Amino acid sequence: MAHPKSKTDQMIIGKRVILRSPNHHDADEFTKLNVQSRSFHRGFASPPKSLDEYSAFLARAGQQDSAVFLICRKQDSTIAGAINLSQIFRGGFQNAYLGYYIGASFANQEYMTEAIQLILRYAFRELKLHRIEANIQPANAASLALVRKAGFRSEGYSPRYLKIGGRWRDHERWAITVEDWRARTRTV
Repeated sequence: MAHPKSKTDQMIIGKRVILRSPNHHDADEFTKLNVQSRSFHRGFASPPKSLDEYSAFLARAGQQDSAVFLICRKQDSTIAGAINLSQIFRGGFQNAYLGYYIGASFANQEYMTEAIQLILRYAFRELKLHRIEANIQPANAASLALVRKAGFRSEGYSPRYLKIGGRWRDHERWAITVEDWRARTRTV
């Protein structure tokens, strides 16, 4: 696993996927994937589908309180989706929020399962965070299964928590701490 010092060229290498920092050269491939996945993402995620939206995505990726990665297939470097840690808090909290989405053509192939494991390892080992939270809509069964599989625990329900696709949507709150993650990785 390599971790270059510059935020703009970070890379985390797994068995089947590579998490790497996005750059300007990725705009066409990434936005095309998201346009093709529009109905798959509808109501659950709002990934960038235009060059302007991609520019805003890159700006957010450059902020100090985030860690944003493209999920790429290791075999051919094709972009399959994105995963991020946002609102990274330091001090006594040491927390971040996990967000992710995969292109429709890459769903149900275990790419996201591996990407979540890689970002948890990065969050707990490299960033030294204590806790990662994920907020998921109750109807998103695939995403709920992903966080359960990764060892997250349910912490509650938040009505009208996030505005997605122009509507305030309810979410379930899930979290994992470094202690939970360490115990889990020792037994796997």
